[in-house]
Amino acid sequence: MPRLFLTGATGQVGSALAAQARSAGWDVTAPGRADLNLESARTGEGLAPLLSGHDLLVNAAAFTKVDLAESQPDAAFAANRDGPAALASAAHALGIPLLHISTDYVFDGTADRPYREEDTVCPLGVYGASKGAGEQAVRAAAPRHVILRTAWVFSAHGQNFLKTMLKLGAERPELRVVADQQGGPTPADDIAACLLRMGTVLLRDQPATTDPRWGTFHFAGSPSTSWHGFAAEIFRQAAADGRRVPLLTPIRTVDYPTPARRPAWSVLDCAKIERLYGIPAPDWHAGIARALEHLPA
Repeated sequence: MPRLFLTGATGQVGSALAAQARSAGWDVTAPGRADLNLESARTGEGLAPLLSGHDLLVNAAAFTKVDLAESQPDAAFAANRDGPAALASAAHALGIPLLHISTDYVFDGTADRPYREEDTVCPLGVYGASKGAGEQAVRAAAPRHVILRTAWVFSAHGQNFLKTMLKLGAERPELRVVADQQGGPTPADDIAACLLRMGTVLLRDQPATTDPRWGTFHFAGSPSTSWHGFAAEIFRQAAADGRRVPLLTPIRTVDYPTPARRPAWSVLDCAKIERLYGIPAPDWHAGIARALEHLPA
């Protein structure tokens, strides 16, 4: 029975991964914040005893409050850079592969095509900068790593755009939704399945550090859409369940100011992960349907 050490098990991806891994026969260790606070982890030495004896480490923990990060940069960098650095150091010392989740926010959104893994990062805000620094720390400390960049994560669990839309839609007759930001909504359960598949392959094949299956990969929902398009599909499916559907009005980013700037173009090229792992980009329309099944009408 393979042993998985999972951080961030209470989050959207972490909770889905813990459930899927256990169903697949994995022994899962998923410490809570009281047992493992990555914001205070500075070196891998203190983490080694916790990780010892495990076959795979997945870091699904992060400071993900994009706007709050602008006023709390120290906390964002502690969780998104220093914590992953300590985990990577400990994983490398113990010979444990590390799978680490990152984000489309490492890019500035000025591209005219889907972003590839090798494209230069240029984050617009503290959150993206802290996640980019975390990527660098993982690469430097653990040669046997996978960094999985994803985007616009949603599920029936936790806080996310889908649940916010449903809540506001039940309360208001009209919602104004940004229509000039483009990305790929990604179901958390598909991200979890992707991570589990990658981990299974890496443990089975034990590839050398020079193998292309290590490194950075993109995994985001297809086809790309805007936040307004995402909301429209949420309510199209919600209407079939008898939920209240508000009027959706498209607006520009400048009409909805936020503390943190968002990339206008967050579309990720997912060809590499399909080529090397046989994992296609997920259909976010199907992900909405699955999430709605687990939410009260």
